[in-house]
Amino acid sequence: MKSRNLWSVIGAVALLGVLLLIFIPGSKQPAPAAEPAQPLKPQQEHKAKHFTMQSDIHATHQLNRLDAKAHLHKMLSNESLRNAGQIRLYTQNEQKTHKHFQQVRWYNLKQNKMVDIQGQLPKLSKDDKKLISHHFQIAQQKLKQGEAYDSPKFVAAGQPYFVVAEPSKDRKFGAAALVNQAVLHEVSNHQKRNLRLIPYPKEGKFKVESVHADTLSDITVKTGHDNEKASHFYENEIVVSFQQDPTKEQLLDISKEISCETPRKLGYAYVFRSKEMDYQQLRSYFEKNWETKYTEPHYMYLTNDRIPQTMSNTGSLPEQANAQVNIPNDLLFSQYQWNLPVIETNRGWDLSRGSEDVIIAVVDTGADLTHTDLAGQLVDGYNIVDKEKKPLDDVGHGTHVAGIIGALVNNGEGVAGVSWYNKIMPVKALDSSGSGTTYAVAEGIIWATDHGAKVINMSLGNYADSQFLHDAVKYAYDRDVVLVAASGNDNTERPGYPAAYPEVLAVAATDSNQKRAEYSNYGDYIDVAAPGTNIASTFPGNQYAALSGTSMASPHAAAMAGLIRSLNPNLTNQEVMDVMTSQTVDLGDKGKDKYFGHGQIDIFRALQAASTPEVPLQMWPGRTLLNLEQELRKLTRPQTIDGE
Repeated sequence: MKSRNLWSVIGAVALLGVLLLIFIPGSKQPAPAAEPAQPLKPQQEHKAKHFTMQSDIHATHQLNRLDAKAHLHKMLSNESLRNAGQIRLYTQNEQKTHKHFQQVRWYNLKQNKMVDIQGQLPKLSKDDKKLISHHFQIAQQKLKQGEAYDSPKFVAAGQPYFVVAEPSKDRKFGAAALVNQAVLHEVSNHQKRNLRLIPYPKEGKFKVESVHADTLSDITVKTGHDNEKASHFYENEIVVSFQQDPTKEQLLDISKEISCETPRKLGYAYVFRSKEMDYQQLRSYFEKNWETKYTEPHYMYLTNDRIPQTMSNTGSLPEQANAQVNIPNDLLFSQYQWNLPVIETNRGWDLSRGSEDVIIAVVDTGADLTHTDLAGQLVDGYNIVDKEKKPLDDVGHGTHVAGIIGALVNNGEGVAGVSWYNKIMPVKALDSSGSGTTYAVAEGIIWATDHGAKVINMSLGNYADSQFLHDAVKYAYDRDVVLVAASGNDNTERPGYPAAYPEVLAVAATDSNQKRAEYSNYGDYIDVAAPGTNIASTFPGNQYAALSGTSMASPHAAAMAGLIRSLNPNLTNQEVMDVMTSQTVDLGDKGKDKYFGHGQIDIFRALQAASTPEVPLQMWPGRTLLNLEQELRKLTRPQTIDGE
């Protein structure tokens, strides 16, 4: 590969540790004067970050309860699973990829029979076994009464567990599962480092200045520019995903029975609007009469009633954009993914859902290559840490980032990614400790560039300005790659790299109130802000977790770049970044500021701008010059550093 010669051109390299947005600390910085509230004292900042971490842990706990129930429903709705042998084989196959389902019991409630399938249980004491048995007994009693069961969280063999049980629709069968929640410890340990609640790396010493911590509200679904805290939905509508799509005749029968006009289909789901029934009545009707995968309210976004202030210079909705907002049927979307509606992702899907031709590389800890919510979304990647192995994620960070970008949308489970169709290229540059060298990250950037990446996300950084890393960044930039990086979680104004390089789009973090996240780094180099607090996404072992950090904010912007390049492949990397920074929601001080940059990203507005057939006048000089430069490079570029 020709790009390898770049190493000899650059020369010797100092192997500076690069952390996954767990930056090497800098000197103490003055409190930001532009913040509306008084700066927090160090103890207050620590308390605020601790609360953010606890919010992540609580959300992760709830995510996994919902996911466990969904698996039981799927099992119960499979009519081929009615004898012990079939049930045992099915469950054992599930346990191979879902190791946290450590024990499953299937009940034939009419015949009073039970099949017990044990997975990889730890060594349990008598008291542990007694406690688990107690919860299974309660679950069985509830199932016989036709009711579900949710146990409180409890500890067995030093690990957190819960038992959940669900009856079948006809109440003839039931299923219960013992679910290991070791993922809570993983999230806790991860976020203690990520939010700097403990020194990281262990030998490091750091002290950061405090700022006011914005209060974290409950997770809600809201419009991109709506500050209301409540979720809104159409009271006479319902979104339904069926086990099997109804025929035209069946849809007509439904329409008559609920007094509905022709339903609208969104992906795998249907939206029904009744003239006489409210949401609760509609839900009762469908659960009683139809086999459904999922029913949910039809949430609405208050953007069609009036032109928001932030849309004042773009006018009304374009003709090609549907007045109806896309609501995916992914299980965790409505309750936990506040981050997508707040940046107008759903409306943006009417303009672009991505393209397989535009690959987004994730230079990180790798990815869970077998996660069901990433199935078909990944292309071949590269493991720099161990070149003989695949880029498997042994930390969880890279899998979470990948899910934010491109978790399967409208598959009825898990979370929805920002992009439907952009492929993700996992490049493992960070090891099992979540750290790596400047060399590894630089090699990852160049490898991804040489293998077709059009966008590169880097949720990692270091405060050292490495020329070697900068050369790698420029190598990618000169080949028309959009580079996106997280600003860091130290609440400091000291520039972090690669985010602070001029060729890179630097991303700060916001919370669900569209306030600056208390951990987010700031400075004049910040370009945009994106959601970063309590972000639900994929996690290794076919699990889901909520994490906070600018690591989570950056992939929102990277996925947005992928959508733009899919919609208008003629735009150069700089033009893509110009669109992203010019079509934002202005937060904080008017205009560009050091906390939010140009503002919070707005996917719909950016795609509107990118879809214009003509190149905007302000971009024309840059485009012309860049095209000229590229033509000159073809004539003068030394072959020793040509990676093509």
